Amino acid sequence: MSTQREPMARFHSIIPAGGIGSRLWPLSRASAPKFLHDLTGSGQTLLQDTWDRLTPLAGRDRILVVTGKVHKSAVLEQIEDLSTDNLVLELSPKDSTAAIALAAAILVKREPDVIVGSFAADHVIAEDEQFRETVREAVEVAATGKIVTIGIEPTEPSVGFGYIKAGENLGIAGAPNARDVARFVEKPNIAKARKYVESGDYLWNAGMFIAPAALLLEQLAKTEPELHAALLKIAEAWDTEDRKTVMAKVWPKLKKVAIDYSVAEPAAAAGLVAVVPANFSWHDVGDFAAIAELQSQGRRGNLAVLGNAKVLADSSSGILVSDTDRLVALIGVEDIIVVDTPDALLVTTKEHAQRVKNLVDALRTTGHEDVL
Repeated sequence: MSTQREPMARFHSIIPAGGIGSRLWPLSRASAPKFLHDLTGSGQTLLQDTWDRLTPLAGRDRILVVTGKVHKSAVLEQIEDLSTDNLVLELSPKDSTAAIALAAAILVKREPDVIVGSFAADHVIAEDEQFRETVREAVEVAATGKIVTIGIEPTEPSVGFGYIKAGENLGIAGAPNARDVARFVEKPNIAKARKYVESGDYLWNAGMFIAPAALLLEQLAKTEPELHAALLKIAEAWDTEDRKTVMAKVWPKLKKVAIDYSVAEPAAAAGLVAVVPANFSWHDVGDFAAIAELQSQGRRGNLAVLGNAKVLADSSSGILVSDTDRLVALIGVEDIIVVDTPDALLVTTKEHAQRVKNLVDALRTTGHEDVL
């Protein structure tokens, strides 16, 4: 196969659809994670929105979805155009390196010069065409032998994200905004975050990576040789009848590690990472306070409503998310979060929305797995 193909002709999307979104409990559960829900009032789930955003870039046959075995039927139901050849089912959660690198290894077996782009299934992006323009730039940069990340302009000094320190403009034709990456920075404290945002040199790391699959795997081989070898073993068997046997034997022993640590940070230190600043608005819908910010449809006065609940609200603000059709009455409560599901009810405030994750951890340690 010629390696002279145009960069976009080499492009293939990966959608890692994992995680349980524990800050969105009790709506998001292990059996129905946040990407399977409509959290924006668009009438589509986050996964369906992600699929629709990516299909114009490379076509429906060039998107590979990586998700848990338990989500197989829900994912295939939500995305009718997804072929089972392009659905990778994890036997258990193993973090982002295993998910993304296995997809890359499967694709490089099929097309040695493939450029892959990994985009999480549970992010909210409003301007789809601007998103695609940014990805096209990133693909041009990747074709020069770089691992490219998309950086988000910070809107506030958030401590919830890692940061990317951007360097010089790379001067690449077809990618006027691409810059060198000086380094990745872990989630900072608030004082550091403030400095980063004020300097104008830092972008949020949204975990979107675009790279030649072969380069991504080469970097992984340097930092995690055992994990790399194991993933290659699965990829070798993927398009054969040995897939299930090899997967069952190799997958349970895989190391859990985030791709930021295994690939992105070491590659940045080696001068192999670039960033294209996003020219679109992005949300990771991390908690119910974030959903309340996003929610413009279904608003009753100062109260955002998602779902079919019958609502009576008097002098109240915040968000109500409902998986039931029962009547919910709110009187004189400000910035409240109410999440009503058939077997669990959550009541908190926007200020404490991040602490839902601690509650989920407590439920797990006290043996309440039935509601997780």
